[in-house]
Amino acid sequence: MAPKITLVDDDQNILASVSIALEAEGFDVTTYGNGSDALEAFAVNQPDLAVLDIKMPRMDGMELLRRLREKYNFPVIFLTSKDDEIDEMLGLKMGADDYITKPFSGRLLIERIKTILRRIEAVRKYNAQSKDVLAQGDEEKGVIIRGRLKIDPLRHVCEWAGQDVKLTVTEFLILEALCHRPGHVKSRDQLMDIAYNDDVYVDDRTIDSHIKRLRKKFRNVDPEFDGIETLYGVGYRYSES
Repeated sequence: MAPKITLVDDDQNILASVSIALEAEGFDVTTYGNGSDALEAFAVNQPDLAVLDIKMPRMDGMELLRRLREKYNFPVIFLTSKDDEIDEMLGLKMGADDYITKPFSGRLLIERIKTILRRIEAVRKYNAQSKDVLAQGDEEKGVIIRGRLKIDPLRHVCEWAGQDVKLTVTEFLILEALCHRPGHVKSRDQLMDIAYNDDVYVDDRTIDSHIKRLRKKFRNVDPEFDGIETLYGVGYRYSES
């Protein structure tokens, strides 16, 4: 089935031009002119990825993302004005997977979408195979356990002390990389290579924002969580202590 993409923007010209470009690439595209209508639709049918404008009437992109992340983990790309750096950073802190500044080319957006969808393709395949894995009695196949942390790439599940921690695709990839070898430092560049394709530019602050959001999610279930350590000027590492 064609990947489902939802575009939310109050600019009808952008909706028309981008949807045409995406449909030409084989995507199933749905468009909305405001955040309120999109949020109502998401309750019935979630897309594989959503592209959200930040500045919209009725409900802006920030508020829409905040409400989405209360229930859903599908990836989100923000569209933001060129000079709105604060919007970019706030969006990442709130759980956006990527952002593109306006004006932008349709080709750039398509490549960003394809990059994120490639990152989640393996997860979907694993999910489709999970019943077979369980039937073989191999429940722990691929599961990583580090102290109170348990992550299962087969099902895109993360638990801390038995409590579920909902992560976006990007957050999951970063955490998995860190806890693969506890105590070993991953530089920001290494984490960027893991979370993003080479053709997508992100800076150090993007990884920092994802790390901050990871910590916040774990501290929501355990206020004493300190498993992700910062080594200033070097990078990050996961510690089981």
